Amino acid sequence: MFQNIKNKIQYAAIAAPVYAQIELKSKTTDFQPLQNLTASGIVSGAISLVLIVVALIFFFILILGGLKWITSGGDEKAVGVARSQITNALIGLAIIFAAWAIINLIGTIFGINILKLTIPTFQ
Repeated sequence: MFQNIKNKIQYAAIAAPVYAQIELKSKTTDFQPLQNLTASGIVSGAISLVLIVVALIFFFILILGGLKWITSGGDEKAVGVARSQITNALIGLAIIFAAWAIINLIGTIFGINILKLTIPTFQ
């Protein structure tokens, strides 16, 4: 009895990948976008995502610093904390935009599109 179950499990383990391959080939439209996926595309997307997320974080830190300054009520210590937060957020944004500019400069010099961001135009 156990030999019979063992044989069926072995058959299923051998046949399952073949069946899955047949199913994937018959439904090529479902996975069409994945055929163009490359390692460089993944890295490019990750770099773009990180730049956008970090820029948004620093922007919200800048907004929070401004709100702290407004709600400080004239307290010198609270104004100092808010001013340092705004300064740090602006420095962070400057670093992010400098990194973006360096990536674009490298892409222009070497003729590669690292970020693969295209700005739509009306041409």
